[in-house]
Amino acid sequence: MINNRWFLVLLMPLFAILFTACDEGVSYSDMKDREHSAIHNFIISKGISVISKSKFLEQDSITNIENNEYVLLDNVYVQFVKNPNPRREEYKDVASKKIGENESMNLMVKYSEYSIMDEETLTDNKNVADHDAMTVTQKDDMYSASFSSGVMLETYGTTAVPTGWLVAMPYLYFTRSQANHAEINIIVPHSEGTTTAATYVYPCFYNIKFYPEQ
Repeated sequence: MINNRWFLVLLMPLFAILFTACDEGVSYSDMKDREHSAIHNFIISKGISVISKSKFLEQDSITNIENNEYVLLDNVYVQFVKNPNPRREEYKDVASKKIGENESMNLMVKYSEYSIMDEETLTDNKNVADHDAMTVTQKDDMYSASFSSGVMLETYGTTAVPTGWLVAMPYLYFTRSQANHAEINIIVPHSEGTTTAATYVYPCFYNIKFYPEQ
């Protein structure tokens, strides 16, 4: 069953139409500028330190949590909160793996979706028993994914996984250990977000925890 908060998400297109009718002078360029400003202000207000991809790679694909580091990857700001990389001392005895070439992996996801512009949570599944289920496939160094069940599928009515969710995949390791799950924080612009975000030009912040299917 869709709760009241998710019902409001479904009404967002109607609100956007009404808003546009009252403010027809706002162009797509204006909306992108507003989004850019919202992301910039969010980064400043949260004390986020943005590092380059080259520094990220020099750090063995690590973002320093103590320094609140995020790396900009394909238009998406990513913080690797937990990543069971076996090259790191704390994970050297953990059996973990990346998604390999021509390989698919079924993942169970716990997440929250926060509207940066509206400053409120749009959807999440952290207080429900079930995870969202998604399958990620890697082919020719490209990643694709689809939802098979869960809140995202129920709310947005599409199996499409936002491309912003996938930019961290080349660097993530996965383990069947619940304690050693992969976890990221991401700031996703409309162009890499849900179909609704893409249509109405708003950015979201996500916290996502990935667990391989047991």
